[in-house]
Amino acid sequence: MKSRNNRLKKTLLVLILSLAIYILFTERASAADFLFPSLHIGVEKGGDPGDISILLQIVFLLTILSLAPAILILMTSFTRLVVVFAFLRHALHTQQTPSNQIIAGLALFLTFFIMMPVWQNINVNALQPYLNEEISQGVALKTAVNPIRQFMFKHTRENDLALFVKMARTEKPKNPDHIPISILIPAFVISELKTAFIIGFVLYVPFLIIDMVVASVLLSMGMMMLPPIMISLPFKLMLFVLVDGWHLIVGSMVKSFVGG
Repeated sequence: MKSRNNRLKKTLLVLILSLAIYILFTERASAADFLFPSLHIGVEKGGDPGDISILLQIVFLLTILSLAPAILILMTSFTRLVVVFAFLRHALHTQQTPSNQIIAGLALFLTFFIMMPVWQNINVNALQPYLNEEISQGVALKTAVNPIRQFMFKHTRENDLALFVKMARTEKPKNPDHIPISILIPAFVISELKTAFIIGFVLYVPFLIIDMVVASVLLSMGMMMLPPIMISLPFKLMLFVLVDGWHLIVGSMVKSFVGG
């Protein structure tokens, strides 16, 4: 047996060496006929100032694309939606059902639905005129920001705006147009968080009552070792399904933005 194993090892070694030699010589033979591409990155003298302008525009566009998720989350209805859905899942005690992907996806598509009038306004008044070369880039950006500012002002509390104006140590703005976007965005975010927490508290109350009732019944029956969540979870799911919870919550959330 040992002699057979030694022979097999020697045979495999010879085959591996032969294959390596073959590959080495074929690569040397084909390398002369194959043209490898080369890449050069450098800084050269530009003959036209427009080249620098185009380069800066590309850098600005890449920066905007990298910040697109933050813009979508912080300047739209996404924050309130995803926080409320997370509160609802915790109130139901369904662990990871629905999953984070489903919650984020639902909040994302609802955000597109809620923000559709804003997007259409930007497309008609800013994007299309810019693509048709009717307005300049600066005018297009200012026109595109106005609908988003109006949406955020509509759902931002005055106390939150006053807080950031005070912390920025700037002059008291005479009208909303004088409030910079750097103050409006954080004020809008904390306003959305407060609203989402209020809605989450309201969602928690009925499910908390069910937990307390089930815990009291189990305690009176002497079943102290039985986790109340095992008994209360089916009742909470049944209640949520009977009242058509998703219809009520999603409808209320959308109406809070459309008519808010």
